[in-house]
Amino acid sequence: MKRIYLMLVMIVAGIGFRAQADEGMWLPHLIQGQTYDEMVKLGIKLTPEQLYDVNNSSVKDAIVRLGRGFCTGEIISDQGLMLTNHHCGFGAIQKLSSPGVKNYLENGFWAMKKSDELYAGFSVSFLQKIEDVTDEVYKNLSEDMSYNDRMAAIRKASGEIAKRYNDEEKHISGTVKSFFEGNKYYVFIYLTFPDVRLVGTPPKSLGKYGGETDNWMWPRHTCDFSMFRVYAGKDNKPAEYSEDNVPYKPKHHLPVSLKGIKEGDFAMIFGYPGSTDRYLTSYGVNYATEKEFPSRVKVRRNKLDIYEKYMSMNEANRLMYASKYAGVSNYWKNFMGQTRGLKRLNIEDRKRKEEQAFNTWANASDDRKEMYGNVINLYETGFEQLNNYKMSQVYLNEAIFGIEALAYAYGFSSLNGEMTDEERAEVAAGLAEEAEAHYKDYIPMLDQEVCAAMLTHYYNDIPKDQQPAKFIKLVEKNKEDFDKIAAKIFKKSFLVDKDKTLKFLEKPNTKKLAKDPMYNLMATMLSNYFASVRGQITKANESLAKAKRLYVKGLMEMNKDKAYASDANSTMRFTYGSVKDYYPADAVHYDYFTTMDGVLEKYVPGDDEFDLPKNFIELAKKREYGQYADKDGDLHVCFLSNNDITGGNSGSPVINAEGHLIGTAFDGNWEAMSGDIAFEPELQRTISVDIRYTLWVVDVLSGAGHLVEEMTVIK
Repeated sequence: MKRIYLMLVMIVAGIGFRAQADEGMWLPHLIQGQTYDEMVKLGIKLTPEQLYDVNNSSVKDAIVRLGRGFCTGEIISDQGLMLTNHHCGFGAIQKLSSPGVKNYLENGFWAMKKSDELYAGFSVSFLQKIEDVTDEVYKNLSEDMSYNDRMAAIRKASGEIAKRYNDEEKHISGTVKSFFEGNKYYVFIYLTFPDVRLVGTPPKSLGKYGGETDNWMWPRHTCDFSMFRVYAGKDNKPAEYSEDNVPYKPKHHLPVSLKGIKEGDFAMIFGYPGSTDRYLTSYGVNYATEKEFPSRVKVRRNKLDIYEKYMSMNEANRLMYASKYAGVSNYWKNFMGQTRGLKRLNIEDRKRKEEQAFNTWANASDDRKEMYGNVINLYETGFEQLNNYKMSQVYLNEAIFGIEALAYAYGFSSLNGEMTDEERAEVAAGLAEEAEAHYKDYIPMLDQEVCAAMLTHYYNDIPKDQQPAKFIKLVEKNKEDFDKIAAKIFKKSFLVDKDKTLKFLEKPNTKKLAKDPMYNLMATMLSNYFASVRGQITKANESLAKAKRLYVKGLMEMNKDKAYASDANSTMRFTYGSVKDYYPADAVHYDYFTTMDGVLEKYVPGDDEFDLPKNFIELAKKREYGQYADKDGDLHVCFLSNNDITGGNSGSPVINAEGHLIGTAFDGNWEAMSGDIAFEPELQRTISVDIRYTLWVVDVLSGAGHLVEEMTVIK
């Protein structure tokens, strides 16, 4: 067993193996050996210690995780100034906005002094160190354990390890994460700062320039950035929000380069990629492309149509649902792109050939046959079981809990347990506080239409023997008129009305709650899932979990010459490569950068996706680019690199060979949307905002040059 662990460490570190320069999301504490040698060949000038060091300042100290990992940000001044994407700050900006002058989402916002900066309502975390805890997690595990016993032992060990590091008062936490499908475990220790404030954002017309039309596409001309500042107590340690807090003095901040880039330049990205599935088998690819992804696309498209109907009515509606719309639409298009890419690149067939090769290798010796001979059978059995029930789970999440009031009702289930009057009052007070934020951005009539549409999808697409009998009876009683069903629920539920909800919370009554039709629908759907569906999915996952762990372990043993990176799991990773163009199709070539000329070419006055501010057009036409122009005299706006990223990397810094910031990653390209499952080096590209475009908008367009002055600018 120890030999396997040693081999895994060598593989991750790149020791003795040749690593792909443009594939892999690598753990930063293992920057060494052949991996680092490949980085040197591509041009890096920094040492491994300058990239990751526990005791001294390093690049990793300038990288932050937003919230619990929804995006990445980077510190770009010695006063805690943080840069991330506009779409990462979108929700916070929307919550701070109101119709009219303070519609910061539409109009933009710039704090001309620190006292103008606005509390954003999310936290950021700095990674302190990573430690290998595999032996400690594995000491009570064995191959003959049941799935439930194994998972219980892993949870217990992981909890005990994390507990050693947790210090709520000091805002320090430890999180144990699984790697290589359970073959490796690391603990990540974070320092979290809860006081983050909005410093500046361009208007949505720039931050989301191109809208859904350009989303995931190249060429791109989006100015996708926003700026925040991390605050600390006067001792420079994390502190809850207070007017007495001061800007955080970071251990490291990234210098900003105005030198520009050229094709072939070294490009490295640090960040928190959310999730990939590179070890997915042909069975999983088939399920995703034939069942799951098309269903998610259909349900989300229906919801987006309803959102658009109401958002087009007035400014208030647009503002209320801007963030929700963006959240639904982003992966609506992503699921379409993944399906297209997986089929176009014939990934299912390629995966099947890999599995056949694995089976041949596994059965070539008695020892390997005993360990790995049944792996592919476990996959087949697991997915056969999963295919029968998984869609119920998908529709529960996408459709049923896609009804805002129903999802909101779930929070009220905390009132239904056994508790004292004092405890119930405390829970009710918390729900009352949450109600303010919920109803601020809520339109009951919109949600009623969504409800009717989502219940229709669920009823028509899910096998009747997996639906609650009570729900089927409701539908039959109303002759499958889902508009009528939704109207009745919304008319009688207090949960769709702020005043009624707050009145209920003054004297919460569990009997009244249980009778509420929205709460009742939520409870009915959820209890049916737990009673009829979850057990079947858990049974399937038992087979799949063991199959995944042994498959990955076997692949590494089978291909000793290949460097493997673990799937993304919202932990810090780095990816390295080069600034690079690509050929998306026969006779088609895409250059590696775009310019202001392209921004103006796409401009459509009055269009929701391609309109531009008047002062922007005036400055662009005069070509007043100042120090931010490229050597060719133009302003470069976005560029490509062959770095390996995914969701969660949004806002990640693109760093050059000297460790200077050259851009902010914000998207992948349409032709390689299947990259989360199968990386395609000839097609896979990261799309980033050129830092010079960002600073031009900050300084020249918005007049916030004082922010540039606090940066370390490399010319």
